[in-house]
Amino acid sequence: MSENVLEVTDENFEDEVLKSEKPVLVDFWAQWCQPCLMLAPTVDQIAEEFSDQAKVVKLDVDSNPETSSKYHIKGIP
Repeated sequence: MSENVLEVTDENFEDEVLKSEKPVLVDFWAQWCQPCLMLAPTVDQIAEEFSDQAKVVKLDVDSNPETSSKYHIKGIP
């Protein structure tokens, strides 16, 4: 994972995403999801290219079921 990508959790999602001063791209993912793993380099590239304009974060849906449920995440990536 790129140093420009922040791992978020149920506990810090509101502060890091909803209260962010920059636009935020959220990558909802899981370790077992092969398409998610294939998409990861693209997410890292976006994070690096747009680090001054936007925030890129990743949320593991298995480890953070509260946020995933609250936003009705039914499929990933």
